[in-house]
Amino acid sequence: MSANWKQRPEGGGYFAIWLIRTIARRGGRVVSRLLLYPITLYFLVMRGPERRASLAYLARVLPHPPGLRHVARHIHTFASTILDRVFLLSGQLQRFDIHVTGVEPLHELLDRGQGVLVFGSHLGSFDALRVLATRRPDIKVRVLLDKKHNAAVQHMLDALNPELANAIIDAGQDGPSIVLAIKEALDEGALVALLVDRAGPGEPSMVAPLLGGEARFPTAPWLIAATLRVPVTLAFGLYRGGNRYDLVFESFSAGLSIPRHNRAVVLAQQVQDYARRLQHHAQQAPYNWFNFYDFWQTDDATPAPHAPGDAPAGRRLPAGRTA
Repeated sequence: MSANWKQRPEGGGYFAIWLIRTIARRGGRVVSRLLLYPITLYFLVMRGPERRASLAYLARVLPHPPGLRHVARHIHTFASTILDRVFLLSGQLQRFDIHVTGVEPLHELLDRGQGVLVFGSHLGSFDALRVLATRRPDIKVRVLLDKKHNAAVQHMLDALNPELANAIIDAGQDGPSIVLAIKEALDEGALVALLVDRAGPGEPSMVAPLLGGEARFPTAPWLIAATLRVPVTLAFGLYRGGNRYDLVFESFSAGLSIPRHNRAVVLAQQVQDYARRLQHHAQQAPYNWFNFYDFWQTDDATPAPHAPGDAPAGRRLPAGRTA
C-alpha cells in the first residue's frame, strides 16, 4: 500500500462532487443522508486500498480488533462530512449543532489585528472552520489548498461559495510565493488555515511517535511559522454523528523561534508536540481519521535543513489537501 497519498484519486472526482451537490441542494440533508449507505457499501467493496488502510488504522486506535462493520462506520463518517461540506461551504450553518471550545484566545489575537496560523489535519472536518467566518464576519479567513490536486473540490467551491474560493492561497505555487502570500494575509490580520498532517515523498519531514508507531510529518508549516514569527493555533472539527460537530481550538505557540544552530532539535519537539495532540483527538474521535493510506510508512522521510525563505526558486513547499 503506497504511502504517497497524492497517487490516490480524489474521492469520486467531478461527477461525484456534482452528484452530491445536486442531491443535497434539491433533496435536502435528510434525503441525502439516506444515500450515504449505498455509497459506504460501494467504497467498502470496491476501494481495497482504503479498506485495508482503515483496518490498519482502526487496529491502532480501537481497544478491540476491528472488523468490516468498523470499517463501514469509518467510511460512513467520512462520507457524512463530505456531504455536510456542501451545506457548510454554502453558509447553511443553521442546519448544524456546532459546539465551539477554546476560541477565546484566538479571538483576542484577531481583535488586536494579529494574524494567526491555524493548523488543521485530516482528522474530522476542516470546513467546520466556516463557523468562525459566519459568527464573526469581520474575521478574514484564508485557506492554503493545492488547487490542482483538489480540482473537484475547487470546482465545488467556485459553485457554492465564490468568495471563499477566491480567498484560497494556492499551494501549487513555488515555495517563496506561498510564504509571501501567507505573510501578506497575516499582515492584514487574517486567519490563515492549512493542513499539516501529510507529507508527500521527497518533502522535508520528520518522524514522530503516533498511536504505537512512527509517522512522518511535514516540517515546512513549522518553519513558516518560525520565519514569520506569528502565533499558531491548532483546530479540530470533529464529527459527532447526526448534525453535531465539536470545533476545538488549542493555542499551540505565541510565536515560534527556531534558531539555526538548534533547528533540528526544536523542529523535532514541535512536530512531536503536534503529534501528541493529534493522537489525543484521534483517540477521542477514532472514526474521524480521514487518512485512507499507510500513514505510518516512513521509509522516505527527509530532513529539513532550510527555512522556507532559503528554499530555491521553483521549489514547492508541502501543504496538506482536503480529503
